[in-house]
Amino acid sequence: MAKSRNALPEGDLLSVDRDALRPLAERVRPRTLDEMVGQRRLLAPGSALRRSVESGHVHSMILWGPPGCGKTTLALLLAKYANAEFRAISAVLAGLPEVRQVLAEAGHRFAEGRRTVLFVDEVHRFNKAQQDAFLPHIERGTILFVGATTENPSFELNSALLSRCRVHVMEAVSADDIAITLKRALDDAEHGLGERGLQVTDELLALIARAADGDVRRGLTFLEIASDLVGEGGTVTEAVLEQVLADRTRRFDKGGDQFYDQISALHKSVRSTNPDAALYWFTRMLDGGCDPGYLARRLTRMAVEDVGLADPRAWQMAIEAWDTYDRLGSPEGDLALAQLTIYLASTAKSNAGYVAFNAAKADVHEYGTQEVPLHIRNAPTKLMKQLGYGKGYQYDHDAEGGIALDQTGFPDTMGERVYYQPVERGLEIKLKAKLDALRAARERAREGKASD
Repeated sequence: MAKSRNALPEGDLLSVDRDALRPLAERVRPRTLDEMVGQRRLLAPGSALRRSVESGHVHSMILWGPPGCGKTTLALLLAKYANAEFRAISAVLAGLPEVRQVLAEAGHRFAEGRRTVLFVDEVHRFNKAQQDAFLPHIERGTILFVGATTENPSFELNSALLSRCRVHVMEAVSADDIAITLKRALDDAEHGLGERGLQVTDELLALIARAADGDVRRGLTFLEIASDLVGEGGTVTEAVLEQVLADRTRRFDKGGDQFYDQISALHKSVRSTNPDAALYWFTRMLDGGCDPGYLARRLTRMAVEDVGLADPRAWQMAIEAWDTYDRLGSPEGDLALAQLTIYLASTAKSNAGYVAFNAAKADVHEYGTQEVPLHIRNAPTKLMKQLGYGKGYQYDHDAEGGIALDQTGFPDTMGERVYYQPVERGLEIKLKAKLDALRAARERAREGKASD
């Protein structure tokens, strides 16, 4: 077959710089612990992990942190400092046969006196059987297991694997540290963009770093795209960055840890009467793609659980805001939910009804099936009346003040109980005054009836 006139000779093909074909984030990956940015708590000089890495005496571990915080880089450095073979698999792509093959290869190396650092990305995506496959190899020391996950290991990994590994929590990288990495990439002529002679101000680097949202890899990708747009010797301007950053999204994982952390922050901000913080977390969740219908349901729960009877209007407002969103949809209906968030966070709070309900449930569980007192049973038939149903019942509307004070509503074996204790906030101020007086009057009436 004739060769294409434009085809490179075979020798020239071999001379192509493969490094240039790799993404910038991969090319400038830190080669020493000192080059890593962020993770000051975990990798500070003298820290336990840093000492073990630098001495080469590393242990099997789980690295838990958000995307782009350096989990893969740290695993590579573990292998380098331990003088071990590095193998990586992804739980998204690998199945049990591939896992067994990698483990078998590690076993052969171990028999030859060489160690293997096995890096398992997204380890939480492996099922229990796949996770169990690593256990005997970790125990024997055949592999130094390094699992990376963005999800809480307590929920996603089985206890047997966790008991054999130490969990290290990694944090999102600050914008200042990402800016340092971007500057290094610009100055690095061997692996980075140094030979391109790009012009980028510190202010625009800081803008890219903030847009990266804690993800170093993402920041480097933004910088590489900007570099491609302006070409060698070009100047990265605000207009260029507007194109690069136009469709970026913030970190948000529907159903993951970040999701539940943020809904917790929203709920607690409402409870602490901080409308500004509550509105911030509400907007963060909307911006991240959270279903507004889910937020409407959770806000309604806050109206019932945390505002309660201190302001019953909040319940109705929650239902109306939910209904408004259902009628208008996004983005118009989002404003109704935002205003609901502000109102719930601003108004009086009481969980007295919530506490009372739980106390009543506890008594139902403890006392079991108690008989209804005869005097408050209905007596629609003659036989029921003969059996004493309704005997001695006092019709409250005929009693002085509209309340029969010496009449109990509890089973005889339980006696009177007090579940609901209104707080001195909002509408419950008036409810508390009324119920305190009424309960005291009932106690006096029962005492008088007992003395008679």
